[in-house]
Amino acid sequence: SGGAQQLGAFNSSTTACCPAPRSFQAQVSEKQKTHPSPTFQECRVICCDPEEVKMEKELSLFAPEKLTFGLWDYGVFALMLLISTSIGLFYAFAKGKQKTTDDFFTGGRSMSAVPVGLSLAASFMSAIQVLGVPAEAYRYGVKFLQMCISQILNSVLTAYIFLPVFYRLGLTSTYEYLEMRFSRSVRLCGTIQYIIGTMLYTGIVIYTPALILNQVTGLDIWASLLSTGVICTIYTTLGGMKAVIWTDVFQVLVMMSGFFAIVIQGTILVGGVGNVLEIASNHSRINFGDFDPDPRSRYTFWTFLFGGTLLWLSMYGVNQAQVQRYISCKTEREAKLAILVNQGALCCIVGSAVACGIVMFVLYRNCDPLLAGYVSAPDQYIPFLVLEIFEQYPGVPGLFLACAYSGTLSTASTSINAMAAVTVEDLIKPNMPKLSQKKLALISKGLSLIYGSACITVAALSSLLGGGVLQGSFTVMGVIGGPLLGAFILGMLIPAANTHVSALGQGFQRWKNAEEKTKDGMLLQLPF
Repeated sequence: SGGAQQLGAFNSSTTACCPAPRSFQAQVSEKQKTHPSPTFQECRVICCDPEEVKMEKELSLFAPEKLTFGLWDYGVFALMLLISTSIGLFYAFAKGKQKTTDDFFTGGRSMSAVPVGLSLAASFMSAIQVLGVPAEAYRYGVKFLQMCISQILNSVLTAYIFLPVFYRLGLTSTYEYLEMRFSRSVRLCGTIQYIIGTMLYTGIVIYTPALILNQVTGLDIWASLLSTGVICTIYTTLGGMKAVIWTDVFQVLVMMSGFFAIVIQGTILVGGVGNVLEIASNHSRINFGDFDPDPRSRYTFWTFLFGGTLLWLSMYGVNQAQVQRYISCKTEREAKLAILVNQGALCCIVGSAVACGIVMFVLYRNCDPLLAGYVSAPDQYIPFLVLEIFEQYPGVPGLFLACAYSGTLSTASTSINAMAAVTVEDLIKPNMPKLSQKKLALISKGLSLIYGSACITVAALSSLLGGGVLQGSFTVMGVIGGPLLGAFILGMLIPAANTHVSALGQGFQRWKNAEEKTKDGMLLQLPF
């Protein structure tokens, strides 16, 4: 009979009316302290079917208000960019500069395990993952944590199969191995594939968070795109590998801080960890143990075990951006330890992102923001949640903004440095062997600037993809990463393989990537 009871009636039918997607019960309880019968306007109820509501005096229909970042939030974001730039400048001018390509691309092979391991974890945790993994957990439950199984298998295979080969050969470019094992033409094919694919992927990675945050908060898309792209290019060009690694370390800490803040605040609003687990379990979000053998099914134990392991191997086992980091360690033992540190960091990041998704589901279980019209795509869930639950905490939404863009910066800086490395090692040095180390170091910095600018350009052109931005990133990584992984596996594990077999295998893999589809539109839909 009271307003709270009326609100409860609204809450029982999400098809007719949707309550506001902040911590609904918490607000009602607070209102009841002073107003036993709060009005619908006070609780921000949006009616989806006004014909079913007979309370014309208390209900008004209005469009959802777009929440935005405040001055303090932009201040926190700017501070993150400033610190990242300062790290690059420090290693550019205060640490002897980069006098050789070895200094610029591998840090003089003098790095220790912990920073390299954290950098490895940061390199592929882009804003696509920061925004996408919580949304996947929101929609499909904690089964996404099974990703850690494939990560562990990947770490073991990388540490004991691929890492020893690359480290003992003293390579800077992974594609040098393809020439040693097969031929010069296979090396060039791999290098060109990698440069094109990485440039496209990095551009998408820069553009995607700018697009999503613009749609949810009104954050200026070109200002965010240019600020992150330009600053990333500057510190990567000036500071080289050491700047990239240490900014990655800082950015991993920022990412984890953002996730922890969301989990803690959301859990408090729901009423504690017990409530989160109980509600999530009652709504089938604690859902391990799907052993469906159909490879077309989304997120089963087997798709993670086999598809996820191969996907991670293509990124960590043979990908230039990752190999370049673990060969920068002082010893092979340090490099293997870096893989272990990377594994622990990845599990923490994925676990905290999944926790964010589960907490978000519990908060929004009676009113999906997508169905209510607050957001237009699943990737917009998490920024909308942040603005809702931290509306009274100036600066904290800015921590999430920094969290999302830390993923972008770490991925972009890694890719820019890696593209410059393969260009110098595979295209310039073999054709211009008499160039001095000083000139090669200058060329390396120039290439970093050029590739950074190219990635910003691709990011701008990515707007032409429209709704296919995220799908575009999956396609690029699948089409490029799969064939290259196959070539390296052939070379290391099958002695009888030769150049012709490698070329045939890569061509067949690309054809399969183009042809194979599943119920959900791709072979294995993982935001990595």
